[in-house]
Amino acid sequence: GRNCSFLQEMDVIQKKDENCYCYVQNRTVHLQYIWSTLQVTVNSREVFRFEPISEKSNCRNSETVFEFAACAIQILRKPETSTETFISIKQYGEDICFNIQPFKTEPYIVSVKREMLDGKLLLLFVAGIFLFHFANSLSRSTKFFYLSGIILGVLALLVFVLLTLKRFIPRHSTFWILMSGCWMSSIYIIYCFKENMQWLWSEHRSYLLGYFLAVGITCFATCYQHGPLTAELSITLFMWTLQLTAFVLIYCGVTIPQVAYAVIAVSLCSKGLCYPLGAAYHIGRKIKNHFKSKKLVFKCLTEEEYREQGETETIRALEELRSFCRNPDFPSWLAVSKLRSPHRFAGFVLGSPHISPAETKAHDEEYGIGSSFLEEQLFETRAESEQDDPANSIHEGDEEDEDETPEQIPVPYATELL
Repeated sequence: GRNCSFLQEMDVIQKKDENCYCYVQNRTVHLQYIWSTLQVTVNSREVFRFEPISEKSNCRNSETVFEFAACAIQILRKPETSTETFISIKQYGEDICFNIQPFKTEPYIVSVKREMLDGKLLLLFVAGIFLFHFANSLSRSTKFFYLSGIILGVLALLVFVLLTLKRFIPRHSTFWILMSGCWMSSIYIIYCFKENMQWLWSEHRSYLLGYFLAVGITCFATCYQHGPLTAELSITLFMWTLQLTAFVLIYCGVTIPQVAYAVIAVSLCSKGLCYPLGAAYHIGRKIKNHFKSKKLVFKCLTEEEYREQGETETIRALEELRSFCRNPDFPSWLAVSKLRSPHRFAGFVLGSPHISPAETKAHDEEYGIGSSFLEEQLFETRAESEQDDPANSIHEGDEEDEDETPEQIPVPYATELL
């Protein structure tokens, strides 16, 4: 009902008398303002009174508990007196109105400036995304458990004390009723601290640091005494609490509520679709490996493996030859007419060895240990090593004339059957 001046971006207003100022939000959504805020600064050389004006004067018309708490705080809150005041306004938040009352006729300046990228909002948003996606691993970390206990004790001391004394509360219904009351009281205290943080830090900095230090050490000692979470149910509840906190950080980290809802929905879908996507990726990889041409792998055989494989394949080939010769379609008379030893061929087909004992003995004498073949190879190697010595060249010529070439034992024809 007051005649207030409307603020706009890049305004710089200088006045001396008492006046009311309002900033009306633009309802058109622009994605470039997702992390943008308006900074309203009031400066003066003399002390002035800054009084926020609530749109709802009657708290009974509040729709939610949070609106009722905010309205009660605005009514009970005393007007702030200082020489400089900062107000941060979200782009798509509520309309902001405030009254400036100078105590003297000294002029004051009201300036409005847009900050396209608010670091606090971006930090809250990134922290929420990180906390949601790593909630499972963080809930099982001992260090993060102690850190969470310290943060919970500093921000919500009543909740921390109630969780510590949970074992002394016999009934679960009583515990949850007390927990609801402690959470509402803690939210009220956090809201009051947020609204008066600048004043508390400037006027009562030593008491604030003392509170943080004392409560932090006490909470760490309590968490260390109880130890980290070990039950799977407790770890799961802790993980859900971290994910819920992540959603709150994401919602508070953007100026457009619709964007926050979309990011939360996408995060939930990505968390729920990780298992089907993993299964589909596994099946696709199996199908790809099935139809993919396998590369040939060559393996070098040792001398023993080469000898065993040769014997095995020879025996298999001989058996296939016998089976083929026993076939009624085999032209036996044509084969007998071309063989030197038909009786030996017939014995081979009936199961006799394909090599006679005489042939085996002759082969051993020719290529076995101490045979003429090995001696010839040995003498040739020695002769090649002594070719560079000129003093022994004549002697080597005499030895070559005197030595007679050993008579080689002919190997009988043993492969005519093959």
